Amino acid sequence: MWASPTVLSGESLADKSITYVNDLQNATPSLQIEPAFGSGQPQFRLRGVGFIDYTSNNTSPVGASLDGVAYALPIQAQGQLFDIDRVEVLRGPQGTLYGRNTTGGVINFISNRPTSDFHAGFSAEYGSHNAVTAEGFVSGAVAQGLTARLSVATEQGGAWQRNRATGQELGDKDKVAVRGQLQWDPAEGLNFRLGAHFAQDKSDEQGLYLLRAYSPANGAPTIPADTSRYATGWSLNPVFAKIIGIDANSKRGLNDSNNGVDLTANVDFGPAKLTGITAYNKLIRREYGDWDASQYFDSDEYFNSNLSVFSQELRIASTGNGALGWVAGAFYSNEDLQENFYSDFTDRLGGIALTRYEQVANSVGVFGQANYRFTEAFNATVGVREDHETRELKGLNTGFLVPSIPSFTGGALGGSTISNLPSGKLELDYKPTQRTLVYWSISRGVKSGGFTAHNTLSAPAADPFQPEKLTAYEIGVKSDITRTLRLDASMYYYRYKDQQILGKVFDDTSQSFIGRFVNANSRISAGEVELEWRPVSGVSISQYVGFAEGYYTSALLDSSDNDFNGRALSFPKWSYGGDVGYSWNVSDFKVTAEGNYSFHDTYSQFYLLGSDDYTIRKYWLANANLSLSPVSGGPWTVALWGRNILNKNYDVTRNFFLPSSEVAAAGEPATVGIRVSYRY
Repeated sequence: MWASPTVLSGESLADKSITYVNDLQNATPSLQIEPAFGSGQPQFRLRGVGFIDYTSNNTSPVGASLDGVAYALPIQAQGQLFDIDRVEVLRGPQGTLYGRNTTGGVINFISNRPTSDFHAGFSAEYGSHNAVTAEGFVSGAVAQGLTARLSVATEQGGAWQRNRATGQELGDKDKVAVRGQLQWDPAEGLNFRLGAHFAQDKSDEQGLYLLRAYSPANGAPTIPADTSRYATGWSLNPVFAKIIGIDANSKRGLNDSNNGVDLTANVDFGPAKLTGITAYNKLIRREYGDWDASQYFDSDEYFNSNLSVFSQELRIASTGNGALGWVAGAFYSNEDLQENFYSDFTDRLGGIALTRYEQVANSVGVFGQANYRFTEAFNATVGVREDHETRELKGLNTGFLVPSIPSFTGGALGGSTISNLPSGKLELDYKPTQRTLVYWSISRGVKSGGFTAHNTLSAPAADPFQPEKLTAYEIGVKSDITRTLRLDASMYYYRYKDQQILGKVFDDTSQSFIGRFVNANSRISAGEVELEWRPVSGVSISQYVGFAEGYYTSALLDSSDNDFNGRALSFPKWSYGGDVGYSWNVSDFKVTAEGNYSFHDTYSQFYLLGSDDYTIRKYWLANANLSLSPVSGGPWTVALWGRNILNKNYDVTRNFFLPSSEVAAAGEPATVGIRVSYRY
């Protein structure tokens, strides 16, 4: 019973209006997910542990997986949530049971499985701004011992932003996703599940709005700061459009595909069960963004990225009910990322730049965990892991394509970093009563080093940053206080060694500071409480609250001569949320009213720069649902829903790229709609 997870069922995802990964932060304590410059790349932070980067090449300390297949990079986690059985958010270091090692936690997505009986269903909703979402599935037996499931989903429309100069809409979704599964049970104790998925995303990218007046470098008129969070700006340079291969009239948007296949095999030997997971994933990222949020060509960006990941996991676990339980396994992953990052600086620097590189990483991990039940009340768990990873950066180079001049660096840069990192955990569980569990744990998580792959001005920018290590101490209780009231609470203390953060180093060639990921030591301490209560028939209440704060305990390990010892880490301190539902019968129908809400605390993303412009103010979000279905539990449901029903104005991220470009990505305004579901 380690690091009590937050578990959200597929039904709960719909009730809480969670339609894609970023929405999970509105239903989970101490979780934040930010879009980099308004893009589709999720950047995870859990209990203050995260890594913020707009390029694709660095792993996240908060892992993600789908049906047991661990994602190598956070960009793979974008996309729709559909036909999901549940989502598990595990907090704290992970890695002694399965998959990849993480320092901050892991988010597991588990899809619905094929069924032996025939089942089918669909759900469709229509909402504000002509937004349409639909999904469906069919599942059943196709032959003796062979079952299958096919799921499809799409999102269309929903534009809620406007170009401040032209009035053109921005924000339409254009997503299609398909998932297929075949389950084969040839003999007792032997089964195979073959999964394949395809996703295409041609949606508009979210636009940014101007926090401050924008003064272009070419002497053109200044653009006042936006008074509406739903205003934005963009304009595509025809020369830039030709170079990147898209239409000059294109809006900022995506043309991404995320495809993969995986095979899971289980062999039950009686005392132990052997599991193997083989997977291959291919991600193609084509993304045009306008980071200066204007019609000028000061910072228009285009990602042309190709990621291939092969992984193999093999583990064996005990199956008996004896005092000793154990699991042992190995994990291997090979990833190859080739990224071209185009930047249109025509109005500011007089040209169009290209940063390109290839990164290859090979990871091998071996892990094991054993738990022993000394008595009915006392249990101990010990887990260990050893990871070996090589990460190589090849051909990192930035140069101007227009006008064509030699690269800034005078040649391609590269390097490699090797990590040999042990990790593990010790946990003691005690049950003073049948309904209450008290636990204490100490664990160590590790994350390998990496590279800064931004626009490269000089050789020091390509130097690798070091691996980070996190030691976590946690104590908690899980208690079914009554048959209708459950309470989970925990307190934890993290000691961070060589935390990876964005800093700056001094470049002797340019005689100036340049941005690069560096290392620092820090600490984080906090606590969380989750409650579920059903006081009377038809009423359900759930609440959560999380608090975390962290401080640097050393100087940044760079060349800036800045000692941040004692200064606060940058993440929200408080998170709070919950939902209240009530169901009652009217004639032959059941009516359910449900409301959920979440609080997100103030924090500054770049407070070390000494500016208050990058502080994200605290805000509340509230959603509501009213549904009608047959009392008998019949197959259909009709629901009215509202999201951000208080029409709260808020930002999900604030950023800058050039000195005169201070921008923010706004949260969506209030929306309402209707959803119809049918299951057979």
